[in-house]
Amino acid sequence: MRIAIVGSGISGLTAAHRLRKTLGPTPELLLIEQRDRIGGILYTTPLAGDPIDLGAEAFVGRRPEIPTLMRELGIEDQLVYPAGRRPLVWSAGSTHPLPAATLMGIPATAESVSGLVDADTLTRISEEPNRPLTWQPGTDISVGALVADRFGEQVVRRSVDPLLGGVYAGTADSIGVRAALPTLAAALDAGAQSLTQAVADALPPPSTAPVFGGIRDGYGVLLEALRAAADAKVETHTEAINLTRAPTGWHLDPVGAVDAVILATPAPVTAAFLRTIAPEAAELAGAIQLSSSAVVALALPRETALPDNSGILVATDESLSAKAFTLSSRKWPHLAERDVALVRASFGRFGDDTALSRSDAELIAAAVADLTTVTGVEIEPVSTVVQRWPGGLPQYAPGHTDRIAELRTATAGLDRLALAGSYLNGVGVPACAASGAAAADRIAAQLS
Repeated sequence: MRIAIVGSGISGLTAAHRLRKTLGPTPELLLIEQRDRIGGILYTTPLAGDPIDLGAEAFVGRRPEIPTLMRELGIEDQLVYPAGRRPLVWSAGSTHPLPAATLMGIPATAESVSGLVDADTLTRISEEPNRPLTWQPGTDISVGALVADRFGEQVVRRSVDPLLGGVYAGTADSIGVRAALPTLAAALDAGAQSLTQAVADALPPPSTAPVFGGIRDGYGVLLEALRAAADAKVETHTEAINLTRAPTGWHLDPVGAVDAVILATPAPVTAAFLRTIAPEAAELAGAIQLSSSAVVALALPRETALPDNSGILVATDESLSAKAFTLSSRKWPHLAERDVALVRASFGRFGDDTALSRSDAELIAAAVADLTTVTGVEIEPVSTVVQRWPGGLPQYAPGHTDRIAELRTATAGLDRLALAGSYLNGVGVPACAASGAAAADRIAAQLS
């Protein structure tokens, strides 16, 4: 039995691991990867002599997928948690505390964004419950359109955009309410009389559990452990093409006949595979747009006087090039033990691909200049590394949840073929791992 998994990001690797665990040692698992390495947009590389992540550097700690995988793989001792410091927001030429009691930056009260927005906006938020709210259950609009209408443009640009930019490399205008904030959509569907009430209803209950988790020596540890446990034949530098039906399964160039296929690929690549075998599904997947970004990691002298915060997010009405800084040595206790201070600068939002065309030297210079601006500290890197992510993150536009439901319906009849990836049910690492596991379960059930 031969099973091909196309794409070796966390979705594909988790699918391969799950198949091996479920089906045992007999099947031949083929992991097909166009790049020269496994991991997709998870990437760990040395900086100043020690590993640092240049893709995602954390995962949602309240989801079980990654801790569960780490326990299964015997690397649970690599699990780490942040120090608990809060980020800042750079807006109107100064830093402000990240608003508390918000849902992805949408405030439940005017007080939570006091100091970040002007007096007129605070009044507008306070009076919002007195304005009639029109919401048709089941509909979807962009987060930006909803929040701007109810609370004003400043809330969108200074509070919501900085947070959504970190998750999707997009803006509130490119992301739909229903996909990004399902609890808010549910509260609106249930009849909330105002956005203020809906946010209050949708906020999670207070918890002392860590919001995020991480991996001490980087995601490369998890990726290699998954690869080893899956015991798959890994084919890097290999572009899979021309997926067609075969008498007992599928034919995939260049690997030939296989009994089953998992497409753990970005939405446009998935669409290309589906074009001849499921045109409707291909059209649905192909309409999902992607955002590009770049990361500049800086190693600074250990004594650099960085703020005592986990990071600095940048409002979208500012003129800086960077959209955010992770003050990694402040955020993570294990990184604070190193001989250098580590900072990650992030560039790029949906619709702006300039970070891809700028040289390494230009991106590093922009990171240094912007970090100097937001901290007021002289920044002198001792080592740097740059990573670009073209088309790295899908945009969960309004209507995305309906689109994915239709895509699943359109592919439900494709026996021994399953989809996985960040465009399905969440861009975070746990959601991607869950999609890989679900795809493996579908294949295992059909093969048995």
